[in-house]
Amino acid sequence: IGYLSQRFSMYEDLTVLENIRFFAEVRGLSSTEWLPRSMEILEFVGLEKFKDRRAGQLSGGMKQKLGLASALVTRPRLLLLDEPTTGVDPVTRQDFWQLVIKLVGSRDGDGVSVIISTPYMDEASRCHRVGFMKNGQIVAEDTPSNLRARLNGRVLELRGSPLKTLRHVAHSDVDVEDVQAFGDRLHIRVSAGKSKAVLKRLKTEIKQAGGRVDELRSVPPVLEDVFIALSDHEYTSAMRAGKE
Repeated sequence: IGYLSQRFSMYEDLTVLENIRFFAEVRGLSSTEWLPRSMEILEFVGLEKFKDRRAGQLSGGMKQKLGLASALVTRPRLLLLDEPTTGVDPVTRQDFWQLVIKLVGSRDGDGVSVIISTPYMDEASRCHRVGFMKNGQIVAEDTPSNLRARLNGRVLELRGSPLKTLRHVAHSDVDVEDVQAFGDRLHIRVSAGKSKAVLKRLKTEIKQAGGRVDELRSVPPVLEDVFIALSDHEYTSAMRAGKE
């Protein structure tokens, strides 16, 4: 098992290669084993040119790559990643995920199973299976597509102005369960089978309230919609009871 913590846990006064050597020897690898493996891993994560640089002088993204390299040096079959991209820039996040995808998709016998915790739903969407936790309990676990299907036909997207009026009118509708802002748009979760009725009512009610509707339509749910719904106690209870 390999593990990468959210917080950087390498020794900053040691070089990249010295850090990998330390963790390899702690795990029982001899020099004839860890040295060729470390060169292979450093090339894989893109740190081969920085093997003699002190870890404390690396950027945030490079530090995460060093942590990943140290976790992989023993050829684990299972890799645990604890929010590995929290606090890094978008480019670094993308680079890191490309490495994870290569690990999982390897066909040379070195394929690794990865369990990752993340607050980012776009990252969760890349996984084969997703589990949502609430108060330490898994409340849902399935493929991303199956999880999204639980809200099919129940998410409306509303764009217009003023946003405060749109939100107030939507919240006031008896068949609206939740309203969340997605940039300049609102995602509205409605009761099962009520989307057409809500669509019709909202257009009229927003106009009567002095608001303007630029766009109001039913949209496919995203994982963030599912996550928010699962955070709703009433929705989760109904789902468990098989009422939906």
